[in-house]
Amino acid sequence: MENLTFEGLNLSVLTPMIILSLGALCIICIDIAKSGLSRSFYAMLSILFLIISLIFVIISDTNVHGFFDMIVVDGMAKLAQIIILIASLLFAPLILSGKKFDEQKFAEYFAFLLFAVTGFLFMVSTNNLILIFVGLETASLALYTMIAMHNKNNAIEAALKYFTMGALSSGFFAMGAMILYALTSSADINIIVQTLAQKNFEPMAATLGALAFILASFAFKLSIVPFHTWTPDVYEGSSAALAGYMSIVPKMAGFIVVMRLFEALMSEQLMWVNDILYVLAVVTMTLSNLMALVQSDVKRMLAFSSISHVGFVLCAVLLNSKQANEAIFLYLTLFMFVNFGAFTLLWIARNKENLYDERYQHPYSKFSGMIKVAPMGAVIMALFMLSLAGIPPFSVFWGKIYIMSVAIREGFIILAVIMALNSAIAIYYYLKLIVFMFLKEPLQTEGTVYIENASRPLMVIVGVAAIVAAAAIFFVEPIMTAIDYYI
Repeated sequence: MENLTFEGLNLSVLTPMIILSLGALCIICIDIAKSGLSRSFYAMLSILFLIISLIFVIISDTNVHGFFDMIVVDGMAKLAQIIILIASLLFAPLILSGKKFDEQKFAEYFAFLLFAVTGFLFMVSTNNLILIFVGLETASLALYTMIAMHNKNNAIEAALKYFTMGALSSGFFAMGAMILYALTSSADINIIVQTLAQKNFEPMAATLGALAFILASFAFKLSIVPFHTWTPDVYEGSSAALAGYMSIVPKMAGFIVVMRLFEALMSEQLMWVNDILYVLAVVTMTLSNLMALVQSDVKRMLAFSSISHVGFVLCAVLLNSKQANEAIFLYLTLFMFVNFGAFTLLWIARNKENLYDERYQHPYSKFSGMIKVAPMGAVIMALFMLSLAGIPPFSVFWGKIYIMSVAIREGFIILAVIMALNSAIAIYYYLKLIVFMFLKEPLQTEGTVYIENASRPLMVIVGVAAIVAAAAIFFVEPIMTAIDYYI
């Protein structure tokens, strides 16, 4: 108990999380005091708290500990926090679309957003399995509710699927953490790995079971094959904006935890971890690409596309080097802007009535002849598709080529070839949308929805994403310099 001092608490490391929690509570209290305030007020209030939190993250010291050494703000945590907060700042203005949706009538929607970000910040800034679990559940419970508040018939279904898979994932994580604590008497990842290494990972059956549970838990969260089945349905039932958010931020937080635990295990020469990650990475890339090829809905295609990109990042985790970790942050940063841009254009194109298809709201046929109906939108969407496909010189290409170059440098030649082949497969389904937009005739359907939800905040987000996608060659070096400074 002698170590439990106020100085050991070091509340400064909790400042970003405290700000967001207070912001969420402030929104709820304001709504109780005066109901019926506009969504613009709550959106701007959310953006304000996110900006303040981001400022504190940027100006705070690196490599500091707090909350009795349970919070670790190292370079990796700080970079992840910055990316999460920037992604949240990109998401918040999407709420101010030209149309009003049911979830935006409730102040709680904005409070849940801040609570979700708080949970993600906790996940990336700790080595403690208990705090990881608390952050994971805080963020997940908020996202379940945000999905269910959407005004679509299948939103509740999507939320229930996500909740069911999330509950299973949480159970796996709790079971794995319990076994590791029983083996090592610690919840700290570094101490766990050191203790297991001293025992030569014996008893092997218990160690393997614990790590299998935890890997399965985060495989659900990251949509790693074969734990990916919920992803397309949940994305389809969610709003396009929220689907874009879920394709980035939860993945960022999940990968940080996976990197902390499994890279530490690989550093202790636990070779079967390498083999498992290798198989999962290859299967995730390949199967998701093949599934994306046969999709008839653009949002579901983007869902499987996001799973494929998870496979690419998992390859970098497998490589387990400083350069590979830098590649992860570069890849996720570039992917964040482009994927948000693509989902934002789907958000702009949304319509309550399925004018184009009985089930899907974004079938490929909906975008037929878009170059004649909304030429600027077609050009920008094509730019996003080319970037996601990894075609040079657009943004995601630089992330892919960096990971492949690290793989070749580390001797993973076959893995690099598999990544290249999967990139070639992906080009087909991305170009398929471009063919519909540029080479097909517009459908004779009553009413066009290409720009129906457009508003200035949304167009600003699309414009920023398009600039990053098109001019990435000028941004890559500064981003890499910043990442190298922290890693």
